Amino acid sequence: MTPEMEKKQLGKKLWAIADQLRGAMDPDDFRDYMLSFLFLRYLSDNYEAATERELGKDYPKLDDDDRRAPLSLWYVNNADDIAEFEKQMRRKVHYVIKPDYLWASIADMARRQDEELLKTLQAGFKYIENDSFQSTFQGLFSEVDLSSPKLGRTYTDRNSKLCTIIQKIAEGLSEFSTDSDSLGNAYEYLIGQFAAGSGKKAGEFYTPQQISDILSAIVTLDSQEPATGKKSRLEKVLDFACGSGSLLLNVRKRMGVNGIGKIYGQEKNITTYNLARMNMLLHGVKDSEFEIYHGDTLTNDWDILRELNPAKMPYFDAIVANPPFSYRWNPTEAMADDVRFKNHGLAPKSAADFAFLLHGFHFLKDEGVMAIILPHGVLFRGGAEERIRTKLIKDGHIDSVIGLPANLFYSTGIPVCIVVLKKCKKPDDVLFINAAEHFEKGKRQNQLLPEHIAKIIDTYQFRTEEERYSKRVSMQRIADEGYNLNISRYISTAVSVEEIVLEDTHANLVRIQETIRKATLKHNEFLKELGKPLLPV
Repeated sequence: MTPEMEKKQLGKKLWAIADQLRGAMDPDDFRDYMLSFLFLRYLSDNYEAATERELGKDYPKLDDDDRRAPLSLWYVNNADDIAEFEKQMRRKVHYVIKPDYLWASIADMARRQDEELLKTLQAGFKYIENDSFQSTFQGLFSEVDLSSPKLGRTYTDRNSKLCTIIQKIAEGLSEFSTDSDSLGNAYEYLIGQFAAGSGKKAGEFYTPQQISDILSAIVTLDSQEPATGKKSRLEKVLDFACGSGSLLLNVRKRMGVNGIGKIYGQEKNITTYNLARMNMLLHGVKDSEFEIYHGDTLTNDWDILRELNPAKMPYFDAIVANPPFSYRWNPTEAMADDVRFKNHGLAPKSAADFAFLLHGFHFLKDEGVMAIILPHGVLFRGGAEERIRTKLIKDGHIDSVIGLPANLFYSTGIPVCIVVLKKCKKPDDVLFINAAEHFEKGKRQNQLLPEHIAKIIDTYQFRTEEERYSKRVSMQRIADEGYNLNISRYISTAVSVEEIVLEDTHANLVRIQETIRKATLKHNEFLKELGKPLLPV
């Protein structure tokens, strides 16, 4: 089985388990249990593999009927060495998990319907949040309420339900490879499946993979060394509305594990914030290599972004974002003097699209690239948005505008665009790409196929022009259009109709009629021989 096939099969297997076991529980609630257990499985497998390498021949071998974590036996027999061993493991894998909290031990308790499972899980989650890592991940499992009446009315009912869920997941996973890539892909698959069933809520945490691929490509293309084509290093990457973190992980995947210094994300929704932190760790990003902050981007309450000394401000090499579309916000009078907005003005209360854009743009390095998904309204709406857009264009900061097909998102059917911004862009024009008609129609959502994605990325990279698809538009032309960036003003999508010349059409009809007359005469000769009535000529 190929890795891609295994990814799909594992994801489908886990989704079937989730669908079977959630019962009357809301899918969004059950998502948190399912993904948390998958996360625990990943941490455990990764840690146990590292401990086996570290202990070598001293790693315990258990009997076939003993399904505990093998490390449990080592801890019993080597109590005096535990502290030094854990210190060494923190250096090797950056975290420690006590044997009782490892997945193998938890799964064994579930198999035996152990009455202490629920209490052990609670203690294990608390340990991982506060003690496992060098960093603390307080509240990481805060959305997983193990005492929820949705699991059962009594402790025994809840414990039994958890035993069933964990046992089924363990059985499902046993059929597949459990390397980090497989589990990471399964995690992403499940997030996508839960998003599909969440309707508008999905916009809070999920950017479709196909769109994520485009954004991550855009911000990493300029990181290549011109002479060699090899990727250089991005020191800092930001997504200020990071959801489950898939966009940031896609950028990391393109750059390679050593291609990024540190990942930064911000997320307002507490559930999604926890998803993002788990997602980072589950994809092998060390706790020292990322920082996800729980807070409001628009009020800018993240201390590291409020640094007044420009020398200490963490400006970013690449910024990607899929903020909520046309989000209503309440800017205060003081925000007019906010360093993020004072040069361009405040976005209207009815739509914070430009507020999000300006927030990210302020923290972009001079040589950096920012790619943000926005509704088409930002391209042409008037009032405050027109003033912001005009200044951005006049200052030469808008590099490209890419129109995407409608109905790509779970949360909305509207068509959206990608706006690419640079503080020091070189071409004295704006590249427009109209990819709105290039997609495969799906039952729920439309899909961008690999060839559609590749065409967008190639067109962006080489700034190529193609009739009805892409065009480089001069700053003068945009000024003549009143700084309106509506794609249809610059790229015609109308199919040209062949001009009808009346004389030529008449002559053609005469030729056709003469052909019919001759054919009828020929046919009548045969009819005459047969003694049949002739056709009129």
